[in-house]
Amino acid sequence: MNSVSRDYVNAGRTQQKQRTRDQLVAAARELMEGGDTPRVEEAAEAAGISRTTAYRYFPSQAELLAAAYPETARASMLPDPAPADPLDRVTAVAVGVVDRIAETEHLQRTMLRLSLGDAPHDLPLRQGRVIPWFEEALEPLSARLGDDGVHRLAVALRSVCGIETRVWLSDIAGLDADQVRALQLWMVDALATRALDAPPPA
Repeated sequence: MNSVSRDYVNAGRTQQKQRTRDQLVAAARELMEGGDTPRVEEAAEAAGISRTTAYRYFPSQAELLAAAYPETARASMLPDPAPADPLDRVTAVAVGVVDRIAETEHLQRTMLRLSLGDAPHDLPLRQGRVIPWFEEALEPLSARLGDDGVHRLAVALRSVCGIETRVWLSDIAGLDADQVRALQLWMVDALATRALDAPPPA
């Protein structure tokens, strides 16, 4: 949410305004789950809210879709207690990421389309939020790979378990959902295992 829309929500009658914002986000998310890329006015109509009011909360389509994106507040994907073995740690993160993307695929695809255009750089897919999860999983290898090596490996792991790879495997390679999941997790394991012998290139 930019400063204008945030200031509006936080100024007076905040509970009512938060409910209105939540209704707009819910409507946009429902439209996205149906495969649409809703504009602000379409979300307003679906939520039964006037266009003028809706634009006070979301001045642009990009802000609306970013708010509707299924972000998580989780700081970690590791279970508690976390496994000690680095490969087990990487697998735990990969399973969490791959399964979450599968559960929200329509929303993920919508955000991917938006992120490929002239959209703001603060969109969720451009934030690299999965990379820190893998970096945390790889902490036991930091002495072996160095901080730069851990980061490069985390980037590589993110690349094979994200929505971009899922789209290619399903739409281009023609794999079904189970095959996509299995191959993505296999690629994660292959990269992590290879890194034990040879760190990723600089």
